[in-house]
Amino acid sequence: MPIQTAVLASGNKGKLKELSPLLASVGFELTPQSHFEISAIPETGASFVENALLKARHASRLTSLPAFADDSGLVVPSLNGAPGIYSARYAGASATSEKNNIKLLEALRNSNSRRAYFFCTLVFLLHAEDPTPIMASGEWHGDIAEGAKGANGFGYDPLFVAQGFQITAAQMEPELKNQVSHRAIASRSLIRSILDRRGQV
Repeated sequence: MPIQTAVLASGNKGKLKELSPLLASVGFELTPQSHFEISAIPETGASFVENALLKARHASRLTSLPAFADDSGLVVPSLNGAPGIYSARYAGASATSEKNNIKLLEALRNSNSRRAYFFCTLVFLLHAEDPTPIMASGEWHGDIAEGAKGANGFGYDPLFVAQGFQITAAQMEPELKNQVSHRAIASRSLIRSILDRRGQV
């Protein structure tokens, strides 16, 4: 299978590390938009889907390459869906993951439910004006722990205990997380759609 370069509309090293091996299976070599000195576009959409499309079109337009974009976040029903689309900036525009995690724990201090799920939307565009983007989504359900544990992963991983596990996502080996996470679920769905579009399914 010939290898085609595509831009990943993100500078997030964690996302690049998770998505690269998954999308290599359908012949794409991902290059982060930071490699092209592209700044992140403001995420002004009202949903994960809208933000993913904004990012993909922006990166594709500035590189003339096919583009993949991921918009994902943590949804806590007892907090009315927060942090949601604001997951990366829950504690402020330039907040670190640690600060976001601290704010989440504080918000849940008196909550009767710690249920939560990660949500991921993935978008693939052949070019910036592609009228038929391929989109897929995935959900990963679990609970928020009482405190942070683990050094792997990124974002809210140290707080998230997935259903069926006794460890946080940050305590999982990367290979395991890449099989069960919201991003893995969305990636498998996206890959099936790409192959279907090519007539390979």
